[in-house]
Amino acid sequence: MDLRVCGGTPACLYALLWLTAVWSSATAARSCAESRREYEERGYSAASSPLSPISGEHLRLCPQDYTCCSSLMEETLAHQSEADFLSAVEDNSQFLLTSFTQRHRKFDEFFRELIDVAEKAMNQMFTKTYGRLYTQNAQLFQQLFTELQRYYSGGGVSLSEVLSDFWAGLVERVFSLVNPQYQFGQDYLECVSKHAEQLQPFGDLPRKLRVQLSRAFIAARALVQGLATGRDIVNKAAKLSVSSECVRALMRQWYCPLCRGMPSLKSCHSLCLNVMKGCLANQADLDSEWNNFIDSLLSLADRLAGPFNVELAADSVAVKVSEAIMHMQENSVTISTKVFQGCGSPRPVPGRAKRSPRERERENERQRGSRRLFKTYSPEEKPTTAAGTNLDRLVLELKERLRPMRGFWVSLPHTICNDDKIAADVTNEDRCWNGQARGRYLPDVMGDGLVNQVNNPEVEVDIARPDVRTRQLIMELRVAINRLKHAHNGQDTDFMDSDGDDSSGSGLGERYSDDWPGYGSYSPPRSPAYPHKPSRPRDRSTTKWNRAHGPTRSVAQKVSPLSLFFLSLSLLLSLSLHWR
Repeated sequence: MDLRVCGGTPACLYALLWLTAVWSSATAARSCAESRREYEERGYSAASSPLSPISGEHLRLCPQDYTCCSSLMEETLAHQSEADFLSAVEDNSQFLLTSFTQRHRKFDEFFRELIDVAEKAMNQMFTKTYGRLYTQNAQLFQQLFTELQRYYSGGGVSLSEVLSDFWAGLVERVFSLVNPQYQFGQDYLECVSKHAEQLQPFGDLPRKLRVQLSRAFIAARALVQGLATGRDIVNKAAKLSVSSECVRALMRQWYCPLCRGMPSLKSCHSLCLNVMKGCLANQADLDSEWNNFIDSLLSLADRLAGPFNVELAADSVAVKVSEAIMHMQENSVTISTKVFQGCGSPRPVPGRAKRSPRERERENERQRGSRRLFKTYSPEEKPTTAAGTNLDRLVLELKERLRPMRGFWVSLPHTICNDDKIAADVTNEDRCWNGQARGRYLPDVMGDGLVNQVNNPEVEVDIARPDVRTRQLIMELRVAINRLKHAHNGQDTDFMDSDGDDSSGSGLGERYSDDWPGYGSYSPPRSPAYPHKPSRPRDRSTTKWNRAHGPTRSVAQKVSPLSLFFLSLSLLLSLSLHWR
């Protein structure tokens, strides 16, 4: 104010001072009125709110200038700032939580229904095709799908063992059906099933089915488990434990303007970023493993929509089982002859004449010419997929949801501060709250993560003490990534073979271009098979199989000690005659 306008007269000076005091008082009263109104609108009683600015010596968090806040108001607003911060984090992470929860439910429902539909379709088609021969043995097929459900649900089940048991049971039943003129005891049928690997009664179809089901079910289960892990990680990471230093900084940026009588003044964007980066330093450290996790989910989703398609795998069960039965029937004479040589001659059914192999062959030829005991069915009769769902659409929707999730935790401070209700726009840096007054915020914005907060001017962060819970979440992400990557290669981490440098748990090292029609020749990484279940205890030392197909013994095992003596003596005599 230029005092020369009064000409130096005391009366004029007193008048100017009086006018200034009145204007300041009116301004202060108006400012506190706005603060009181804002405070009341937040649901608090204004009884403790000053009518006009008072000395701020009692303040612990805001600048100790003239203020419109009492001690009670400052404490209340500090709690409010913590609640606002937690709400902002929860609101911004809700997209992640909702996406993982919904995608997990949709994929889980789809896979479970797919298995049920495949079982029902197989039961319907096999009942129509095989009649009583199927219904009398339906429990074997039902058990297969029960075990598939158990595996998908996370039970400690090896798919390789499940399928091995299924084929072993099937070969016993089919062998009895193609040889109705004989009686077979359980020991005899066990002899047949134990040597199925050498007999190969179903050709290469068991291996092909194992490859298809293992790839698809390992991938399906890992994807659903991965989505559940993502949901749980977000849920845990969003439940923050706010430090006292963070609360202090939140209060200074959000509610100290209210205490200064400027409740509508927003914090500067850079101030908000430094506060959020300090308060969310540990969450930002999730970024690297989080991105790897999202990438692994995306990659596995591509596998499920392509070479590891679980719809094709479910369809293939009934098809390949039917083809396998046909293969064994068509080669029943050769297979039966080998079994009779190895396991012994079975007892004929009383009152039924025993047929020679040539007669059985002629009978099979007549069956093939007129009707078939077992037959495959046409493509239009194949089992349908889960009603009302489509795997391609599910995968596409999942990928659309997952891609924006990359970098979420490191960008969360920017997401929060970009809300115009929380901070001023970056273009309004001169007319915002800088932590002390209206004006530009001068300190630099800190980097991301815990280590980069060492010089944070707003939040004091102990970078030497990482958050234990965040480290646990990082470890959970790494475990999930490992499972997803192995599933991407057709390997199940629950059944990894510990032997060998190139070990895996699925045995999917073979390449068959006809395994996945429509997707070309895909060759997954080479990997050995699951460890097989121990065979049923049975002494086979007295069966004919050992004599006909047993391992070759060494010369020392075949020759008696006396024979060895005479053999050595003959060699010595021959040598002595030679040197003479």
